[in-house]
Amino acid sequence: MSEVIKNETTLSNDMRTYYKDYLCDNANENLVHDQFGQKHPIPKGNGKTIEFRKYSPLPKATKPLSEGVTPDGQELKVSTVSSTVAQYGGWVGIPDMLELTSIDTNMVQATEILGDQAGRTLDTVTREVLNGGTNVMYAPVVKDGVSTPVSARSSLTADSKLSVDIILRAAAKLKNNLAKPINGSYVGIIHPYVAYDLMRSEEWMDAHKYSAPENLFNGEVGKIGNVRFVESNEAKIFRGEDLLSTAREMTIKTAANDSTTISVNEQISTEDAEKLCGRKVIIAGQLREIVSADATSFTIDSPITADANEKVFPGEGGQNGISVYSTLILGANAYGVTELENGGLEHIVKQLGSAGTTDPLNQRASAGWKATKTAERLVETYMIRVESCSTFADEYAN
Repeated sequence: MSEVIKNETTLSNDMRTYYKDYLCDNANENLVHDQFGQKHPIPKGNGKTIEFRKYSPLPKATKPLSEGVTPDGQELKVSTVSSTVAQYGGWVGIPDMLELTSIDTNMVQATEILGDQAGRTLDTVTREVLNGGTNVMYAPVVKDGVSTPVSARSSLTADSKLSVDIILRAAAKLKNNLAKPINGSYVGIIHPYVAYDLMRSEEWMDAHKYSAPENLFNGEVGKIGNVRFVESNEAKIFRGEDLLSTAREMTIKTAANDSTTISVNEQISTEDAEKLCGRKVIIAGQLREIVSADATSFTIDSPITADANEKVFPGEGGQNGISVYSTLILGANAYGVTELENGGLEHIVKQLGSAGTTDPLNQRASAGWKATKTAERLVETYMIRVESCSTFADEYAN
């Protein structure tokens, strides 16, 4: 392999296939959010638009048949969801001295790292689409044996943990919505910090205890009831960036009495003031949006009353800016994704000497990937996003 890499300007077909397969294998390991969607090939020669199809259930045929009489046919209702594909990619350079001083490993290692990057990137594209769904459940606040319902993300606290009851409720809703199981069960994509809370319940069954543990999904760790869980540290976390480059929170300087202008103790830089515009914040337990900011204060979209020294928290997560974790409970045909194969993911290798006069001393080789990707939610009622916090509180992961 080292001779090919060092002296050839092109790759043999065998080598090209090897690197391509190796890249795809490493990418596929990270495509947790892709594995339960309808798979669609990249549209070749049809522009940048791909159509996903969804079919409506037929009504019940409760009218008895008459002998010898053919009943009226029913119309098959098909609707389409159009989506525009986009390209993503990355590459690394491989200097000639690095090639000359190592044995056979640089291109393999580069391909492994690029495959990991490609997989995490494409998985994130799908993850963001799925987490934009409208079917949401919030974990209640459970404290001292009392359960208090929650109706908004910003009201979730460290006591809003995912429970067996919530999972069974979500599964019941999917079943009521006529969502079909995936290989016999609904599927949950869950963050390890949230899985920790579920694994401590008596109803949890580890994947290795299944009657057929060899038929597992990629990343599967266990099940509760009719929901099988796939663990991923790329599961969506709602948290929000720090409010300032020097601090996560701000502190109110002067008490606000039904006011939209909030003065703070911290100095707000010009760059931070620009970034604050449009940000959501939590003040006195209430969610507001910042519309403008200067060096010592900011303006919010509606009046609020708050005491001096009260904290201002990022508002994209839970109460006091705590991290909120998404657990996606999925039925079959809830969403569609493009495939990696047949143009979905391409591995590109440029050998030493391939650049011609732009690299006259044959000093540079490179390896990279390019992917064409899109994902779309097809049936909102076939998927539920359950939002909760975790025992790990605010140990932000990704």
